[in-house]
Amino acid sequence: MSASKVLRAEVAVREAAELGEGPTWDAATGRLIWVDILGSRVHTYEPDGGRRTVLATEQHVGAAKPRADGGLVVNLRDGVGSYSPEGAFSWLHREPVPGRRGNDAAVAPDGALWAGSMTYDETPGGGNLIRLAPDGSVTTVLDDVTVSNGTGWSPDGTLMYYVDTATRRIDVFDVDGERVAGRRELATIEEGAGFPDGLTVDAGGCVWVALWDGAALRRYTPSGALDRTVPLPVQRPTACAFGGPDLTDLYVSTARVGLNSPHPLAGSLLVLPGVGRGIAQPAFAG
Repeated sequence: MSASKVLRAEVAVREAAELGEGPTWDAATGRLIWVDILGSRVHTYEPDGGRRTVLATEQHVGAAKPRADGGLVVNLRDGVGSYSPEGAFSWLHREPVPGRRGNDAAVAPDGALWAGSMTYDETPGGGNLIRLAPDGSVTTVLDDVTVSNGTGWSPDGTLMYYVDTATRRIDVFDVDGERVAGRRELATIEEGAGFPDGLTVDAGGCVWVALWDGAALRRYTPSGALDRTVPLPVQRPTACAFGGPDLTDLYVSTARVGLNSPHPLAGSLLVLPGVGRGIAQPAFAG
């Protein structure tokens, strides 16, 4: 692993989220979107001026992403829904399963939403990964998933990176639209270093992953080599995403759920300014 300067996380938004997740940069509005899954809240934050909003959802919310026509698409307990720019809610795909909820989600280069799920008790194989196309059609991409988490695409869109946290792996697929093939291991997180959670891909094709119970972010090259580790002050970082007008600031969501004595910043949104350069993320086209 190459040596690098010491990077220190700063506080973007001080918050006590139970299970902060899914930071996403919305370039159209210049804001960072993130969620508190168990708090049933969607947060937004505008670095330019510091304006914040909080939207209460009626169900646990695993992820929230911008829509091309404005508003949000949300991965809820019972399926995927949307909020109009005026705040009106409607279901896009409703499929309630007792004991299961939506978890992390990501928008593919073609504007489709890939939304994961898991059971509350993390039953092995109890979750899945679906693709919600802009036309509203739904395809199950992966079954037999335990904790569907980080999903991202290479800069050229031909590879998809994916985390099922229980496997301790970051996997990579060849992808063509809704079809994935050739699943293989990019990297495995060793025992004692935490569990892979949310991820993002930078402009160089490297994969950044948050380590739940590992108090760190890691960056892996496209060949799977670990080339950077960034320690964090909190035990449970959950996901990361590049943001800011130049996509050079790395935002990190964090959690405090399940901790007896959480760090004072647990549940806050952190930021690592100037850590690299990200890829512009598409909005959901549906």
